[in-house]
Amino acid sequence: VSDASGCSMIALLHTGAAKFFQNLLPRARQAVCSLLPAGVLKGYSSIVSRKLASHGFGASMAAMSSFPPQRYHYFLVLDFEATCDKPQIHPQEIIEFPILKLNGRTMEIESTFHMYVQPVVHPQLTPFCTELTGIIQGMVDGQPSLQQVLERVDEWMAKEGLLDPSVKSIFVTCGDWDLKVMLPGQCQYLGLPVADYFKQWINLKKAYSFAMGSWPKNGLLDMNKGLNLQHIGRPHSGIDDCKNIANIMKTLAHRGFIFKQTSKPF
Repeated sequence: VSDASGCSMIALLHTGAAKFFQNLLPRARQAVCSLLPAGVLKGYSSIVSRKLASHGFGASMAAMSSFPPQRYHYFLVLDFEATCDKPQIHPQEIIEFPILKLNGRTMEIESTFHMYVQPVVHPQLTPFCTELTGIIQGMVDGQPSLQQVLERVDEWMAKEGLLDPSVKSIFVTCGDWDLKVMLPGQCQYLGLPVADYFKQWINLKKAYSFAMGSWPKNGLLDMNKGLNLQHIGRPHSGIDDCKNIANIMKTLAHRGFIFKQTSKPF
């Protein structure tokens, strides 16, 4: 077929056939189930699936399968970037504050919170920090303070329905540093309270090691490699790291992994 209308007709017939087979398969299984022994039924199911795949219906069949339900309605993927140098400066201050709201049923990103933060103790970024994170001075100058950003996080959490007691959500980080060291340390230095929702989280490195049986020594790079995923964006960009974390979580979930809290209660 050389014209566009012909191509459209073939696509329509292909889609219709796919739907026909999808609707037929459960009925066929039910009928055969009453006639065949259990051992034969398994082989029959496998043969039907292979036949459908050979006719181009593999993607349709795959879309019908779903991964196990997660324990949380939402995962809040977080990855800070902070002031840094060699040797390390003290105190470190958060300069990028990104959060991705990941739907626990679909494992798709539903909402994004992303702000840069003005450091106050060491307001001038070091060349090392800019080279590592890609964050230049102009991106933090004049931005809200950490206190103001935390207030906006709370507003975003409320707007997204994440403060509803009936909604189960949990933060996810690549390691324990973000919520065990960085945020509570800076809040203590500035005399700021730490919201309760920041006090429990999932360490993706631990989750990955439970699922895959090996520890990702190089963090996101090793996890992407172990799962045959392409790295998204630049390493040590907070928002890009969040996208990589979300992608890794989605892949593990599709493999049947159930995410659980890894942090100890405060």
